[in-house]
Amino acid sequence: MSEQEIEIRVLPNLSEIGAETWDSCACPEAADGGPPNDPFTTYRFLKALEDSNSVGAGTGWQPQYLQAMINGQTIAVAPMYAKSHSQGEYIFDHNWAHAYERAGGRYYPKLQIAVPHTPATGRRFLTHPDFAHAGLSALIQGAVQVGTQNKISSLHITFCTEDERDLGEEIGLMPRTTQQFHWLNDGYGNFDDFLASLSSRKRKNIRKERAQAQRFGGEIHTFSGDNLRPEHWEAFWQFYQDTGARKWGTPYLTRRFFDIAQETLRDDMALVLAERDGRYVAGALNFVGRHALYGRYWGCIEHHPCLHFELCYYQAIDIAIARGLDRVEAGAQGEHKLARGYLPTQTHSLHWVGDPGFADAIDRYLQAERQAIEEEIEVLTDYGPFKKAQIEEQQ
Repeated sequence: MSEQEIEIRVLPNLSEIGAETWDSCACPEAADGGPPNDPFTTYRFLKALEDSNSVGAGTGWQPQYLQAMINGQTIAVAPMYAKSHSQGEYIFDHNWAHAYERAGGRYYPKLQIAVPHTPATGRRFLTHPDFAHAGLSALIQGAVQVGTQNKISSLHITFCTEDERDLGEEIGLMPRTTQQFHWLNDGYGNFDDFLASLSSRKRKNIRKERAQAQRFGGEIHTFSGDNLRPEHWEAFWQFYQDTGARKWGTPYLTRRFFDIAQETLRDDMALVLAERDGRYVAGALNFVGRHALYGRYWGCIEHHPCLHFELCYYQAIDIAIARGLDRVEAGAQGEHKLARGYLPTQTHSLHWVGDPGFADAIDRYLQAERQAIEEEIEVLTDYGPFKKAQIEEQQ
């Protein structure tokens, strides 16, 4: 491709880009009618956040969507936000903010290229297939330019792919390594096949937990697509509010989000609900991509032993096996996931800091952190539930 001038636009709402244009970059694979690789970067998901006021004024997530164009053709887009806090990110920089402000700097607002409230890995620089490298470079340079021109302290690209991490580092951004726990499908035909790959003690423990959970006195249902009904969201909203109040103080998503989800996102969702005595008492919400299941939210109004493990982890494995998915990403944190077949997995982010001295200090910190994370993953993997030969194959 000959050199052509690339125009970078910063837009306050998705409708100025449009669904067809956005998704031609975000999920071109879904043009065949199948699911997207990443359900969270689709136009319909990000628009649901926007239309439900889960992002926007008063939320600390002010949309600043990036659009890269050549001769009027969109070659790349990115979900960028101006942030007035560091909540809802799951790769946290609170210590950086405190240090910078103690030194007299102004850390907020900052720029964030991410899916709000969603610690799921995926492309963050959404490039048209015909302009992959040019689009990615344009978005990175454009985002840094926006930060520089507006005297923004920093730019953060969180839960990006490993390829994006490598290319971003080549361009000059600072890479960061963190970890999550993911379940990997080794071609299992059913849950018992998965159990057969575990050590005897761990296998017995999981069977015991599943049996205990099933004694909660009711039935477990999975709803997806047209099987999802508004009454399911009424029940789940109660669970979500309880969890949000305990974890974050205020739920990140508004009630309106779930109404919109019923209309536009139900094919991307698998909602697991536990029903007892004619009412739903607990639930776990998953999103479904082309290759992965993403566990997102859990909540309950009754507490029953091991029901959390059953709905969030074991039912997710059942769904992934039934659908032939490669993995389950079970969200942020939680070393308790290790004993249930979820192995520590590296996650990646990229960072740009405008102040050279502060950038140097963060770079040194990130180098030490990367080594510590790598060592921690190695140790945790050794403590995993799999038979030793199985662990070596997955590594």
